[in-house]
Amino acid sequence: MHMADALISPAVGGAMWAVSAATVAWCSKKVKEDLDERKVPLMGVLGAFVFAAMMINFTIPGTGSSGHLGGGLLLAVLLGPHAAFLVIASILVVQALFFADGGLLALGCNIFNLGFFPAFFAYPLIYKPIAGKKATATRLTLGAVLAAVAGLQLGAFSVVLETTLSGITALPFTTFVLLMQPIHLAIGLVEGVVTASVVSFVWKANPQILEGRFAGASPGSVQLKHVALALLLAALLTGGFVSWFASSNPDGLEWATERTAGTSELAGTDALHSLMAQIQEKTAFLPDYSFASPAPGASGESGRLGTTVSGIAGGLITLALAFLTGLVLKKRLPGRG
Repeated sequence: MHMADALISPAVGGAMWAVSAATVAWCSKKVKEDLDERKVPLMGVLGAFVFAAMMINFTIPGTGSSGHLGGGLLLAVLLGPHAAFLVIASILVVQALFFADGGLLALGCNIFNLGFFPAFFAYPLIYKPIAGKKATATRLTLGAVLAAVAGLQLGAFSVVLETTLSGITALPFTTFVLLMQPIHLAIGLVEGVVTASVVSFVWKANPQILEGRFAGASPGSVQLKHVALALLLAALLTGGFVSWFASSNPDGLEWATERTAGTSELAGTDALHSLMAQIQEKTAFLPDYSFASPAPGASGESGRLGTTVSGIAGGLITLALAFLTGLVLKKRLPGRG
């Protein structure tokens, strides 16, 4: 659900940049007040894991489309909504700048659509009431699935609104929305199951991460090392190897765009769209998660190598950015000066 610049007018893109920047500033203030420094490493490894998971497009049977994990709900459950929003923003910045995944003008839209709805609507209003203070496997799963579906439905509808308000494409609102919502319902169901699986693993390994976020626990009583290491290894394995087997079908947004407009290859025509494209061309050293200039007749092994390098490099860059964000904003523990 990464929007391309061609869908967005400069006015809508600029407005959503401002909205997302303001939300980042607000979340930074809240994280600085509330984040326990013992969760800073988790911000990094979860950022790397979600980056890698986003590379795995899974086929939606019978549609010719595919979807991928959004990650916002998973981050909100394990980190809290404010830290989650900062991590999803970090992931999307890395994807847009270095891998040309999502437009630069549309970056504010993508951060808002993929970050705001899961963190500040689906998590507090759906997931938390269902999971409850004393979670069970059934309640975690039900909460994750329903919240993931709701978050993606709102995000997909926001994409349609932003595109319609931009008015630079021939995408009629009714047709576009009737394609976007059902396909993202299917994607949301898969995301919910994946989110529930990861949350259940963390809950079994260290329930204090979910129950009160270390409330009342001494530093030595909560060990995050095993959870963080498992997530890091999963991120490297997913980005470096499992990504080879991602579906080549267009994702839900591309699929809906193609069926509405007859093509998924839309292009902006004004000077700002051209400027953003030029900047992205210079910064994206692995566009579309592959080598920028493969040799003529490059083999499948060369393509897989580009995917592996992209998955590992992107995961590590995201880990560093999310970790540094948490490190800068971390709350000092009592008694540490």
